[in-house]
Amino acid sequence: QVQLVESGGGLVQAGGSLRLSCAASGSTFSSNAAAWFRQAPGQEREIVTAISSTGGSTYYASSVKGRFTISRDNAKNMIYLQMDSLKPEDTAVYYCAARRNRSWGLGALLYDYWGQGTQVTVSS
Repeated sequence: QVQLVESGGGLVQAGGSLRLSCAASGSTFSSNAAAWFRQAPGQEREIVTAISSTGGSTYYASSVKGRFTISRDNAKNMIYLQMDSLKPEDTAVYYCAARRNRSWGLGALLYDYWGQGTQVTVSS
């Protein structure tokens, strides 16, 4: 079992940066691929970025490629999302997720564990 707790959300102006953190509990976390999803009001949850259990493979949605960076520290059971050059359309609740597989996947249904979410608001 893995429990996830996100932190680091907030209000930022367009062009600014935020760093989200996801703290994981559970001895198997280093075997879990992880991802960040986001959900804006009235919209479906979408994948933003994902990372394999070792960190050797990553995925970025085209909308964030070049602006966001995912990383992990398995020694600390942490996942990070560095968000730069933020845009108003990045406004959403951001969720950390993990799955019982070493490889990442694109669909939300592939993920077994979820955090409670953290709000990111980008003002224009």
